[in-house]
Amino acid sequence: MARPQLCAAALAALVLGAAGAARAADGDSISTVMGSITVSAGEHRGDLSTVNGSIQVGENAVVGHAHTVNGSVTLAARASAGDVKTVNGAVRLDDGAQVSGSVHTVNGALSLDKGAGVTGVLTNVNGTIRVSGAHVGGDVQTVTGGIEIGPDAHVDGGVIVRKEHSSDSDSRRPQRIVIGPGSVVKGTSRFERPVELYVSDRATIGPVEGATPVRFSGDHPPG
Repeated sequence: MARPQLCAAALAALVLGAAGAARAADGDSISTVMGSITVSAGEHRGDLSTVNGSIQVGENAVVGHAHTVNGSVTLAARASAGDVKTVNGAVRLDDGAQVSGSVHTVNGALSLDKGAGVTGVLTNVNGTIRVSGAHVGGDVQTVTGGIEIGPDAHVDGGVIVRKEHSSDSDSRRPQRIVIGPGSVVKGTSRFERPVELYVSDRATIGPVEGATPVRFSGDHPPG
């Protein structure tokens, strides 16, 4: 007869644990449904997972995978993580932050500061992508977002703008793609819809498909 009471108690503990900001002991994974996750500076954690809430990883902290559905993900300076994923939210890597896998979002901006690194691909559907003095080991991909590479960024893959399948895609203004001074894009860049591609005369790029690069001097392209 005690079993229903035990079940109710367990359910209550689960609900209480799922609400609010989540923390755990050193090395533990953190999983929640309703609430954000915060890892303090210098801490070590396992995988981080939430549904409705942001994920914030403090300076010099080390975590496993960081996944959310509705919320942003921020890695502070020199923090590191496995792959980072969100659906509705931005992803930001501060100075020197490292991701050993890939970074994905659907609706949200992606921002990499100086010295940050992503081993795999950096990809979204909607939202600006900025890679400033950082390194990306795979492609930088979007569908409708603008892309700014540099200054002094290094992309081992290419810059990819994928085709949009909505009926009004042809009526959209061409996306602005900028590869700034001191930047290197080693792979093939491919554009499946109209873009305005500006490439610094101090940048090095690989083959380009689907667009004609416009070279510019100085720190910024015209406009």
